[in-house]
Amino acid sequence: MQRHPALKDILNIFIFIVAVFLGTFIVNTYLFKTFNVVGPSMENTFYTNDRVIVNRLAVSLAHVQNKEYIPRRGEIIVFRNPQYTPGTKDEYIVKRVIAFTGEKVKVINGVLFVYNKQYPDGFTPDSEFHSEPGSPTSKMSDEDGVTIPEGRIFVAGDHRQGKYSLDSRNGLGTIPYYDIVGPVAFRIFPFTSLRSFTHEGTDKWPRLSE
Repeated sequence: MQRHPALKDILNIFIFIVAVFLGTFIVNTYLFKTFNVVGPSMENTFYTNDRVIVNRLAVSLAHVQNKEYIPRRGEIIVFRNPQYTPGTKDEYIVKRVIAFTGEKVKVINGVLFVYNKQYPDGFTPDSEFHSEPGSPTSKMSDEDGVTIPEGRIFVAGDHRQGKYSLDSRNGLGTIPYYDIVGPVAFRIFPFTSLRSFTHEGTDKWPRLSE
């Protein structure tokens, strides 16, 4: 008995649609994911409507090895907003990695300083990350600073003047490793500003745990 041609066509279309959805799910979950930037918090690095690709593969490989993904200092990452509630705030946020578990961060005269065992007198990571660090402001006191809890990182936007960036300095809090979606790998829009971020970040100042 020969299958009806129309039924065969419908079945092939159904299989194609399922394959497309399955492929999209696998790519977005384990390989790469795209996001639109909204707001001025990462200027002059990113502007509203910039389209970026996040490297999910780095996170997936870490999880396959039963490890948490830990980004490099200075990398730009996308993570799930720890204050997210449906309909009120952005679910995902893009910021720059400043400090890691066990390190202390202070804001002195508008400049970020990081302290750890290797650098007890502190260092200013912004001098390595980008040429336009802005003027950070914070509710943290210069005397106390904040020590990063276990399993978390300290992040900040690149546009730190005034209240342009809600980040770990002023109300967002530190970010758990498990909320990290991945590092930004490329900007794919606008086409006139295509750029790779795969080498962003630095190992100049090691993490406290190293």
